[in-house]
Amino acid sequence: MILIQNFLSAKIQFLKGVGPANAAKFNKLGIYTIGQLLQHYPRRYEDRSTLKLIGELTDGLYESFRAVVINVSDLKSHRGLKIIKITVRDQSGIAQLTWFNQAYIKNKYKPGMELIISGRIQRRLTMLEVNKPDIELAAEFNASSGRIIPVYPTTEDLPQWRLRALIVQALKLFQNVATQEAVESLPADIIAAHKLLNRQQAVINIHLPANMEILVNARRRLVFEELFLLQCGLAYLKQKTKSGLKGIKHAPDGVLVSKVEKSLPFTLTNDQLKALHEIKADMEDTTTMQRLVQGDVGSGKTVIAAIALTKTVESGYQGAMMAPTEILAEQHYHTLAQLLTPQGITVAILTGKLTRRARDKIIQHFKEGVIDIVVGTHALIQDDVEFAQLGLVVTDEQHRFGVRQRARLEAKGNQPDVLIMTATPIPRTMALTVYGDLDVSVIRELPPGRQPIATYSRSNSRRNKVYLFAVEQIKAGRQVYVVCPLVDESDKVAAQSAVKMHEELSATFFKNISCGLLHGKMKSQEKDAVMASFSCGEIKALIATTVIEVGVNVPNATVMIIEGADRFGLAQLHQLRGRVGRGEYKSYCILLSDNTNEETVERLTIMTQVNDGFVLAEKDLLLRGPGQFFGTNQHGLPDLKIADIVRDTDILLEARRAAQQTICSAAYLDKVWKTLQDWFGEKFNMIFCR
Repeated sequence: MILIQNFLSAKIQFLKGVGPANAAKFNKLGIYTIGQLLQHYPRRYEDRSTLKLIGELTDGLYESFRAVVINVSDLKSHRGLKIIKITVRDQSGIAQLTWFNQAYIKNKYKPGMELIISGRIQRRLTMLEVNKPDIELAAEFNASSGRIIPVYPTTEDLPQWRLRALIVQALKLFQNVATQEAVESLPADIIAAHKLLNRQQAVINIHLPANMEILVNARRRLVFEELFLLQCGLAYLKQKTKSGLKGIKHAPDGVLVSKVEKSLPFTLTNDQLKALHEIKADMEDTTTMQRLVQGDVGSGKTVIAAIALTKTVESGYQGAMMAPTEILAEQHYHTLAQLLTPQGITVAILTGKLTRRARDKIIQHFKEGVIDIVVGTHALIQDDVEFAQLGLVVTDEQHRFGVRQRARLEAKGNQPDVLIMTATPIPRTMALTVYGDLDVSVIRELPPGRQPIATYSRSNSRRNKVYLFAVEQIKAGRQVYVVCPLVDESDKVAAQSAVKMHEELSATFFKNISCGLLHGKMKSQEKDAVMASFSCGEIKALIATTVIEVGVNVPNATVMIIEGADRFGLAQLHQLRGRVGRGEYKSYCILLSDNTNEETVERLTIMTQVNDGFVLAEKDLLLRGPGQFFGTNQHGLPDLKIADIVRDTDILLEARRAAQQTICSAAYLDKVWKTLQDWFGEKFNMIFCR
């Protein structure tokens, strides 16, 4: 066991042919040790198991064939490139092999040599051509080299052949030092129950598969292992939270909660009632609540948070609600104050824009327990902010915060209950992977009266009609958003900027209309003033960046025009669309883009057809993959080495069930913890130290 661990943790320079220069190239790929090299899995494979005749080759496909060299020549292009051409033939025809600026090729292959050639086939008039093919001498061709060849993620200065050669060397050493027991990471009963290869077989065959069947089995084993260990880690984290220090036991609902609920000007939906029931049950338990509430745009999550905060106040505690932006914090503050102040609950706001004197006064009131609920930005987590008795922490749009920021707020109380909210619907597979340690409540229903927003995708050739329609809406008494991808013009990015768009629209379509400009580079006071003017109707058209993506509630706004819509993902487009349709009037979202890329057209078409944020989230995940879903490195999404939570949903669910049913010993959990630390590196704390 010690031998194999020492081998896997050995620096890559331990391998023959890896000096400091080559090691630096591998380091660019995040490969520092032999273990990391063996976990650098192929991104695809080329099947060279079937050799074809030249006459059978298909244009555009990657294929392999056997042929004899009949001529080697070199020439120079008009641009000065040196071109090496080798003509080969078999009994069915002739093909040409081509290299650019690789003069050594001319001396490597001679007429009469028989070669095994693999590459992408291209038809050039009457001749088949293969650019920069992979070549083996027929005399040296064997079963292992002629079957399935791995293709790895790599850098320009680290060719595939060198990467392959080093991995083959590492695999030979691995076989010499490894025993099945020493390298195994899964319990024997799990391997048997799920009919998995042992780890040694899987590692070898993921790199050097004898055939497609064993490659499929090797990948399934390694995907299952990765997801099983991740789920074990999350289950352990959840268990540790549940069985750790006892949390706050809130009292059953009393008069105050009842009064707040009865004062609501609307009836809660069934989904809201279900989420509220789950939250109250958690809060009345001695186990610390760790609950995620997912709700689509406008589904009414804030009112659920307000009732939960009322419950903590009624039990004699204070509540804190943290939002990622001042605009969103202000929005929550006004909502909570309007709802709770009439019931005698004191609500305050703490953001970076307060004067020193005002800030100090509010902080003192927290500490003395004079204030019941505080809403704020990351200003809440500063060292001098103290609470008399913090009972509930609510974090909104949590993926915009780092894990340490959330933890610092929770640490200001003695095991307070934690409620996390997000208006970004998260696909089930991602929720199980990223938030597997949390209990989840989902609000899919929208409150009665919310109308679907009519969404259209238009090219820039129809911009005039779009803006004339916006003017008509303004004349009818409504208000309009125009969202741009950039703040300022850029030479590097061909996209509309908010500053330029504001100038252009103020001089043309919106010439006699009050226009506002809002973007992230503005000072807080400026942003607040603009938003206040827009909210009260003084500003009729607001030209902005995505700073208005969340937390802006203007019921009179009925038109959302998104310039350069191709530059946004589905989840973000849906968030922006959710800024309209919040009142009694019919609302519209118009996506402007000239991008004809197939995926972009598909994404914008989906937006015009689907209003359900959860459906859009699933489609966004399929189109863009998990890495881009949140658009931030703060979300704690693990960098999976081989598993794909979109493609491997079935294995994820199988591995999750297995992890939940497995009773792991302390020693095994320690091993799981260490493995996960090795795998995820710096992201380990982000994922597992919530």
